[in-house]
Amino acid sequence: MSDRERELEDELGRKERRRVRAGKRSERSWFGLGMLGLVGWSFAIPMLVVLAIGIWIDTRYDSPYSWSLMAVFVGAAVGALNAWYWVQHESRKIEEDERDES
Repeated sequence: MSDRERELEDELGRKERRRVRAGKRSERSWFGLGMLGLVGWSFAIPMLVVLAIGIWIDTRYDSPYSWSLMAVFVGAAVGALNAWYWVQHESRKIEEDERDES
């Protein structure tokens, strides 16, 4: 194989790698919408479940405290931790993919 053929092969390889990376970046832009939904649900579901428990406690037991209100705060904290976990998990996955590309 001549030097010219090797140079051409290397150039084609670089262009192909660039094209693949560009495709993955466009996938990630759509992935962002999916990630937004994942983070939203991972926040909302724990909050609604704990709120339902708080409402159930308020209807069953007479108490000077509003368990529903406390449940909102607890649910928000649990949901925020859950959302943070998923964002970190997906960020690590993206970093690993980028390292594998290099």
